[in-house]
Amino acid sequence: MHRFILHNDEIREASDAVLSAGQVGVLAGWGVFSTLRVAGGVLFAFERHWARMQKDARLLHVPFPEDAAYLHSRLLRLIESNGAHEATLRVAVVRNRGGIWEGPNTHDFDLIALTTGLKNWGRGVRLAVAEQSRHAASPFRGVKMLSWAQNLVTLELAQARGFDEVILLNERGEVSECTSANIFAAHSDHIWTPPLDSGCLPGVTRDIILHEIRAEGLTVEEKALRLEDLENADEVFITSTTRDLLPIADIEGRPAGINDSNRERLQAAFSHYFDEYIGSRVAAGSPQ
Repeated sequence: MHRFILHNDEIREASDAVLSAGQVGVLAGWGVFSTLRVAGGVLFAFERHWARMQKDARLLHVPFPEDAAYLHSRLLRLIESNGAHEATLRVAVVRNRGGIWEGPNTHDFDLIALTTGLKNWGRGVRLAVAEQSRHAASPFRGVKMLSWAQNLVTLELAQARGFDEVILLNERGEVSECTSANIFAAHSDHIWTPPLDSGCLPGVTRDIILHEIRAEGLTVEEKALRLEDLENADEVFITSTTRDLLPIADIEGRPAGINDSNRERLQAAFSHYFDEYIGSRVAAGSPQ
């Protein structure tokens, strides 16, 4: 993590004591968050991250900034303070009031953000499998909330076994997502990803691949997938804000996919979209 953090309207040292137990969201994980890619000082796809956080906050009854420009301007201040023009940024909105453990708070919510360097994810990912790890019928499915311990423990257990990520299955035995990534499987020129009713998060990279970019000859759609669909796929890859499109090397030790050509074509199209997004805002002098 870099030296400075954003806490509400202030840039603070990361070591500063700025939170208290009386902020109910701190102890209960009552809040929302998102992770953004910073390139050339620009927050890639900020509008999409903002919209998802706002929707999730409404569902979780988390007070949330009313103006996207409010949040955006403060995140840019943090980027400049840390010189984090090529970085990863995490932003969270934490609910402060409610229940018997509420302490004296001057704000309904706290805005917290921090930056760190970019991570090298390697050339391929080894996936474990965890059953009963998503509740597709939950009214809170697909919400990116601060209560993230289940994901972290699941990932930690998989890493102790030598894996990099985990395929999370829902109560119907369907593939949902990974702990911090969406998943895609290619069969010939058709590429499938689980639908939102599988319990997966609506990832920003996933959404861009589904609705914005095009690669000639390829069709990308949603479809309910089971583990055997991944095992029999020509290619399997995961997507996230920090990974782009990352190929899968094996699933529980079994090699996955027989080639990587479709993912490479989609990655090229995504990279073009990314570069155009960043370039247009740098040229306009408006790092959004």
